[in-house]
Amino acid sequence: MAEDRQKIKLGVSIGDLNGIGCEVVLKTFEDIRMLDFCTPVIFASNKTISYQKSELGLEINYNGIQEASKAIDGKLNVVNVWKEIPKIEFGVATKEAGDYALKSLKAAVQALKNGDIDVLVTAPINKNNIQAEDFKFPGHTDYLAHELEGESLMFMVTDELRVGLLTDHIAVKDVAKAITPELIKSKINTIEKSLKIDFGISKPKIALLGINPHSGDNGVIGNEDDEILKPVIRELFDNGQLIYGPYSADSFFGSDGYKNFDAILAAYHDQGLIPFKTLSFGKGVNYTAGLNKVRTSPDHGTAYEIAGKGKADYSSFKEAVFTAIEIFRNRKEYSELTANPLKKSRLKREFR
Repeated sequence: MAEDRQKIKLGVSIGDLNGIGCEVVLKTFEDIRMLDFCTPVIFASNKTISYQKSELGLEINYNGIQEASKAIDGKLNVVNVWKEIPKIEFGVATKEAGDYALKSLKAAVQALKNGDIDVLVTAPINKNNIQAEDFKFPGHTDYLAHELEGESLMFMVTDELRVGLLTDHIAVKDVAKAITPELIKSKINTIEKSLKIDFGISKPKIALLGINPHSGDNGVIGNEDDEILKPVIRELFDNGQLIYGPYSADSFFGSDGYKNFDAILAAYHDQGLIPFKTLSFGKGVNYTAGLNKVRTSPDHGTAYEIAGKGKADYSSFKEAVFTAIEIFRNRKEYSELTANPLKKSRLKREFR
């Protein structure tokens, strides 16, 4: 699939219908030039998309289909996942909206697994109202890790900044005990592999942030950095991996230290995402690295407070689309290089 560079099939799960998901999706593809880069396939329904575009005052045409494999190049395609008309209550978290978000996500992931789409971009969900018997996950990342092959890593990326997480959606009180040498090695290996294959960086430099303030101040503020992080960093570095740290998180970003590295691995969610979102100015992308399929999403949530008002900024979703396309192409190119003996020899020389 996607042998034509311009025709990557890009699936979109629609997210919470009462949030800004539909708005950022439709605004992105309202620009018909986007159809030169991919064939978008939205998993929702004709009636739902028609209602949303009418309410938001958007001028956009689409092609209704019954399955993703029937998507037409050069058009915005909508797979009819449901026939009924969901009740839309902009700005309100309802169980019904969560149910339809899950229906869209499940259909999109199944199409991804079947090869009917090449990549997946997910619009924001509400992690509370999407919970169900067959969805007991804290978010997209954990669900996709369950459904797809590989070791997942929450990886926030822009052109100039990439931040991965050792731990993601867990309580702060559980962070220190969750971080083990095995977890650190697994996440670093995943992020290093992603940098090489997904982003084309042959010798990636990775910075690891400390767990405690000031990386523990030599044991004064906790021993985890000295006893867990430092030995693993030393071991990996001695094995030839360019891993550095642990760095004190409070000064690392403000001093522009992050610019010296290809990626940063934060110990926990807010330690990484607060500086990332501050520096990315709404153009960041959430990428689930380490899986056998490509999935990205915008770096924001449902934004109920502006839902239905036409005020949503679609920059991050648009970046998520371009990032998914770029990673898919990079993976394809890497696969071709490593499969061809002559190209493989050239690749080995580049990696030395």
